[in-house]
Amino acid sequence: MTVSYSLEVANARFAGFSRLLFRWKGSIYRLLYKELLVFCSVYLFFSLFYRFLLTRRQQDLFERIALYCDQFTNTNYIPVLFVLGFYVTLAFNRWWGQYTSFPLPDNLMMVVSGNVHGTDEKGRLLRRTLMRYANLSSVLILRSISTRVHKRFPTLDHIVEAGFMTLEELKKFESLHSDFNKYWMPLTWFSNLASRAREEGRVRDDIALRLLMDELNNYRAKCSLLFHYDWISIPLVYTQVVTIAVYSFFGFCVIGRQFLNPEKGYKDHRLDLYVPVFTLLQFFFYTGWLKVGELIINPFGEDDDDFETNQLIDRNFQVSMLAVDDMYQNLAPMVKDKHWMQRHFSIPYTLSTAAESLRPAFKVYPSIHPSIHPTRTLWGSGSGGSGLSREAQTSLTQATSFILLCYFIYVCVYFIQNVNICELYL
Repeated sequence: MTVSYSLEVANARFAGFSRLLFRWKGSIYRLLYKELLVFCSVYLFFSLFYRFLLTRRQQDLFERIALYCDQFTNTNYIPVLFVLGFYVTLAFNRWWGQYTSFPLPDNLMMVVSGNVHGTDEKGRLLRRTLMRYANLSSVLILRSISTRVHKRFPTLDHIVEAGFMTLEELKKFESLHSDFNKYWMPLTWFSNLASRAREEGRVRDDIALRLLMDELNNYRAKCSLLFHYDWISIPLVYTQVVTIAVYSFFGFCVIGRQFLNPEKGYKDHRLDLYVPVFTLLQFFFYTGWLKVGELIINPFGEDDDDFETNQLIDRNFQVSMLAVDDMYQNLAPMVKDKHWMQRHFSIPYTLSTAAESLRPAFKVYPSIHPSIHPTRTLWGSGSGGSGLSREAQTSLTQATSFILLCYFIYVCVYFIQNVNICELYL
């Protein structure tokens, strides 16, 4: 199920995103906590092993190994950032492409409703059958790529029971032997039925038939694109490279990021904090980044943020049948609208949105607001008013905030460069 939080971030405010950090469903914590527990357990094991089970000579050897491993984690011997960034970007583009390729029947049902005529039972049956064939095709392709849809329709008999296919159509579907996916077969029925409707005069001219076929081909192209997305994955070697890079990096971190005896004066080992806070944060960021790639590489599974394919099937079937059946020639009488006699009019605002009517966007001041002088400036009216306008106050506030932010960043950088953190503990 897709975890939506759009309403909670509709307005930018103080600590707006911070409120999302306390969610569990669909969160990075739910994806990562097992790996984090394993990493902490292994790190703790080596820490206790180094501190309490080794002799002094063995500790010296362990410290040399730790310093050697630390060289690989603090340099670019393992290009984790590069391979992770490119991989997640590739996976995200693929994820969004699969969503935009989802076959929606909206355009097709509008064309069917407007060009396949007949108020009798035969006309109604024709329109409903056309849209049923279109929805059947999407169910067949989703059933072959989505685990959720396959669990819902494990056999073709379940599709018949759901009303997407009749028993006679099932016999014809099974009688056609093919080594490949037959999701396209109902669309062939659609095109043949549309041609028959043209011969019977239900589709009044060849232009309308051509429009039907064009929309049908667009719908078929999206079904085909989903099939190819499932067939052609991101190369396995690249997925293996990314996984090995991340886990080998933190394999070295388990040894290299151990806190060594500060009395021996090793570089960057002046403190013994026991808990590697920054290493844990680094593990959280890098492994979490890898988990994002794992999550979106195939959005047709059963993860929290995978596509709600079953709900989309329900929506598409219901909406398409309403459009070509209940809504066919079902029009309200035409009447003059409320502003028929008004050349210039305004749409009313509620009290909660009244302030939006004062914004100048898309408005021409001399013609629509003659009371506002065209020479009004940012600092007030052209007659020498001393008060700041709303726009000036907003700009001044933003400029002041930007200057203060720059000063704060400068102070932080200066503090980091000139103050030794070890001196704070002494």
